[in-house]
Amino acid sequence: MKPTIRKILEFMKETAGAPLSPNELARALKAGKEGRKGVKTALEELVSAGELIKTRGEKYGLPSRMNLVTGTLTSHADGYGFVCPEEGADVFVSAGALSGALHGDTVIARVEGTRQGGKRSGRVIRIVNRANKTVVGRFERIKGQAMGFVAPSEKRLLLRLIVADADAMDAQSNAMVVAEITRWPEKDTQVSGRITEILGDPSDADVETEVILRKYGLQSAFQPEVQAEASAINLSVDESDVAGRVDLRNKLTVTIDGENAKDFDDAVSIEKTARGYKLFVSIADVSHYVRPGTRLDAEAHARGTSVYFPGRCVPMLPEALSNGICSLNPHVDRLTLTAEMEFDGRGVPVKKTFFESVIKSAERLTYTIVARLLEGQAPVIEHRFVRLLPELKLMEELAGKLRERRSEAGSIDFDLPEPDIILDIEGKVEDIARAERNVAHRIIEEFMLAANRAVAEEFSSRDLPFLYRVHDEPDAEKITEFAEFVGSLGLSLEYGEGRVKSPKALQKTLKAVEGKPEERLVNHVLLRSMKQAVYSEVNHGHFGLAFSDYTHFTSPIRRYPDLIVHRLLRLRMKDKYGRVEQDKMATALPEIASHSSARERKAVEAERESIDLKKVQFMQDKAGRSFNGIVSGVTSFGFFVELEEYFVEGLVHVSSLGDDYYIYDEKRHTLTGERKKRRFRPADPVKVKINGVDIERRRIEMLLDEATDAPVKAGRRSKTSARRTRRAGR
Repeated sequence: MKPTIRKILEFMKETAGAPLSPNELARALKAGKEGRKGVKTALEELVSAGELIKTRGEKYGLPSRMNLVTGTLTSHADGYGFVCPEEGADVFVSAGALSGALHGDTVIARVEGTRQGGKRSGRVIRIVNRANKTVVGRFERIKGQAMGFVAPSEKRLLLRLIVADADAMDAQSNAMVVAEITRWPEKDTQVSGRITEILGDPSDADVETEVILRKYGLQSAFQPEVQAEASAINLSVDESDVAGRVDLRNKLTVTIDGENAKDFDDAVSIEKTARGYKLFVSIADVSHYVRPGTRLDAEAHARGTSVYFPGRCVPMLPEALSNGICSLNPHVDRLTLTAEMEFDGRGVPVKKTFFESVIKSAERLTYTIVARLLEGQAPVIEHRFVRLLPELKLMEELAGKLRERRSEAGSIDFDLPEPDIILDIEGKVEDIARAERNVAHRIIEEFMLAANRAVAEEFSSRDLPFLYRVHDEPDAEKITEFAEFVGSLGLSLEYGEGRVKSPKALQKTLKAVEGKPEERLVNHVLLRSMKQAVYSEVNHGHFGLAFSDYTHFTSPIRRYPDLIVHRLLRLRMKDKYGRVEQDKMATALPEIASHSSARERKAVEAERESIDLKKVQFMQDKAGRSFNGIVSGVTSFGFFVELEEYFVEGLVHVSSLGDDYYIYDEKRHTLTGERKKRRFRPADPVKVKINGVDIERRRIEMLLDEATDAPVKAGRRSKTSARRTRRAGR
C-alpha cells in the first residue's frame, strides 16, 4: 500500500468524524498545494478498491460509517447471494437486489434490514470491480437464429452469455469454449460477448481439466519466454555453485514423499547427540535459480502455487526446474537451504542454525516403505534399506516427542479422511478409497512444522519484515454456536464472551468424542467454525497449531510464499537485511500475502471440483445399485451419505423422503420427521440406492433403500482405517 493511501485510510478511520472533500482532507493532512494532486489520486484509488465511497456531495467517507458494506459477492445457483466483507457479518442480497452484479464481483451493498436470526440483508448499490472478464462454459446454438449462448460452467454465474454467429468462431453446439464478456448485464439488456477459444469436447479428460483451470483463472501452459528462461538454466550442479556452501553430501539424507510425487522439496537427516537430537531439514534452494525481476519469478508470483488434480499436476514452475534441478532427486547433487535444529531429550528446541548447503539424497523413500520398515512388516524391503533403519527409528522417536509437545500446547488436529483417486493407464478412475495416513506422514509433518516454526521465530524475534502464515481464532458468533451445539450432545466447552482462552479448550472437546459415533460430526462442525489460514506481513500467530510464530518455508517448488521466505532468509544469513531491503519488503509483502492467499483459495477450489468430477464420473454406471453408508452431513434440503465401498458422497434429497414432513434443526444438524420423529444425523448408518448422477452439478443423487429390513452396519469406521488428516488452517 502506498504511503499516501495508508495515511489517508488511517486518518479517515481514526480521526475524521465525517466525509471530507479532497481539499478538506489535504488541509487536514497538511499536504500543501503540491500534495493535493497526490491526495486526489489516492482518493480515486481508494474508491476503486472500495475502501472509500464518493458521496453525491463530492465528499469521501468510509462505507462502514454510512451503513454500507464493501465485499465480494458470493452467489447461489438459486439466484440470491451474500456480500462477504473482510471483517464483519455477511449481507444477504435477494435476486432482485443484485443490480447486475455477478458472482465474485467486488461490490458495495447498503444494509437495509435484518432477516430471521438477526442476519443482515440489503442491496447492491455499486459494482466496484468485475471479477469475470471471461466465461468458460458450454456453447449452444439457438435454432432459427444467427446466434447462440454460452452456459457458464460456474453455476453461480447467473447469466446466459449471448454470442452472435459472427463472434462464435464456428463453434459447434455442446463445445466447451472461452468467451469474453463485451456487454455487462443491465436492466433492459442481456449480457453478451464473443468466443475467444474453443476448448473442445466436454467428455475429453484433458478438456475437462482445462475447463476447470480456466474457470478458476489458472494456467496450464507456460509462455515461450518463461520456458526459454527455464531452458537457459544449467540443469546440473557445478563446483562453482557449491562454493561457500556447507557440504552435506556425505551425511545420510533421504526424501520421504508419496508414491506418485515427482517434485521433492524437502530432505531430512538426523543425529543422536549427548543431550538429545540434531535434525537437518534441507529444502530445495529454488531462490538460487529463480531470481527477482525475471520472467520465471513473475510467472511464479502470478500462479502462486502448483495445482494438483488426480493424475496431473499443474506446476508453479516449468518442469525443468520443478521436476529437474530444483527437485531433490536421489544420488545427484542438489543445492539447498538447511535448517539445523537441536532438541533436548524431551523434544524441546535448544538451538537453531540456517545455512546454504549442498546435499546428495541417499534414497527416495515413500510413506508406505517407511511405515512398513518401522512396523517390521516388509522383510524384503527392509533388506534393501537395512542401513537406514537406525536413522528412521530415531526420526520416529523425535517426531513422537514433537507431536506430544504440540498436543500439550493445544494444537488442534482434525482427523478427517480424504479421497485417494486411483486411475488406470488410460486415466480413467479405477477406484476411490480413503487415502492412507501412517507414521511416515506424521514424521515428515512434525519435521516440516518444526522447520517452519524455527524460521518464523528467527524473524519475529528480531522484528524484521517477514511473510507469516497466520490463523486467527474463530469469531465469537462461531464459538458460541459451536458451544451450543456440543452442549446439545452432552459435552462442554470452556469459553467466555465468545472466546476460548487457547486452542487447548477446543482440543479437549475433540478428545472427548474420540472414537465415539459423534466424533466425525464434532470434527466437521468445528472445522466449519474455524477461520482460514492466510499469508500476512503481520504476525497474528497460528491459532490452530498453537504457535505464536509460523511461516511456510518447506515447499518453494510449489508455493510462492516459500520462495519469498527463502529470499528473506538468505538476506538474513548473509547479514544483508538492512534498512533499504527492509523498507522495500515492508512495501512489497502486503501484496504478496494477499495475492498468494487468493491464489491458494482458487487452487483449493479447483482441486476440489476436479475430485468431485472424477467421483460423479466413476459412479455414472452404478445407477440402481445399493450401498451401505453413513450420514456425513445434514442440510435443510436433505442429507449427504458417504459410501462404505467407495469413498464418495451423495445426496438424499428431502423431497424423496415421502413418509413424513422433515424439520431441519441447524444447531443440532438433524432432520427429524414431524409425525414419526424419525431422525437423520451425521454418523447414522443407512442403506442407499444410486438414483443417478448430475455431471454438471457434480452431484450423486441417492434414495434411501428400504426394500430390505436387513440391518445396516457402519463398517470400516475403526480408528485404524486408512485416512489422511486435514489440518486446521495450515
